[in-house]
Amino acid sequence: MTPLKKTVVTCPTCGKTVEWVSEQRWRPFCSERCRLIDLGEWASESYRVPAEEQTPAEDSEAEKQ
Repeated sequence: MTPLKKTVVTCPTCGKTVEWVSEQRWRPFCSERCRLIDLGEWASESYRVPAEEQTPAEDSEAEKQ
């Protein structure tokens, strides 16, 4: 049996490498600080999920289906 390879990810905030293990409390972030920085970016709407604008006519047609 071959030993399992450890999964390593990069912290989305600072770029440090982080082992993806259950003991790593803040994964995928390296620390609570990086997690809170990321949360603040979402809260201030610096990050956005792209979406297409819909007109009211398109909304009502989608509801009929």
